[in-house]
Formats: sequence, C-alpha cells, structure tokens
Amino acid sequence: MSKNRLPAEVVDYWPEVFEHVELKAIPVKYIVSVQVTFTDGKKWDIDIDKNKTAGKSGMMSLEETLNTFFKEYNEMIQYVEFKLDTPSLVNDVKTQTKTFMKRK
Repeated sequence: MSKNRLPAEVVDYWPEVFEHVELKAIPVKYIVSVQVTFTDGKKWDIDIDKNKTAGKSGMMSLEETLNTFFKEYNEMIQYVEFKLDTPSLVNDVKTQTKTFMKRK
C-alpha cells in the first residue's frame, strides 16, 4: 500500500471513489482501532472505539492523546495500521456529496 493511500479493504468497499483518494489526515471519528508494531517486534492494539467520548471536546482529547503517543514512541515504532469505520465514512461522503450537489 502506498504511504498516502487507503487500505485495500477500504478501497474494495467503494472502489469507484476510494481508489483515487490520497490521505493527508484521518479524522479520529472514523478510526476504530490502531495497531502499532514496534521495532522490537511487540504489537499494541489500541481500541479507539472504547476510548471515544461524546462531543467535540472528547474527540479533541483523544486526538491529543494519540499525537502525544506517536511523538513519545516515534523512534520505537516500525509500522502503524489504522482500522477505519468504512460504512460510516461512506455514509458521510454520500451525505456531503448530496448536499454539495444541491447547491446552486
């Protein structure tokens, strides 16, 4: 997988849209879990859904926690895999597209 491409399982969900998408950032609300592989071979699975709190302040806190984690362990991380809530992402894209297309 290319560095800025969506994972194959996400692209397969809606290929006509997702195969041409390049990522710059992933909104926390679409992340279900994060699997971190360290240089020593250890793997951590971080269940984001369990840690999500209602409201914008909860999402901001979760985002800050993830940023702090990645900064602190940056030198020891070999690979990071994000698992996304693809159905939610597809639903939001469709909703926003309909809204955009209705504008004059």
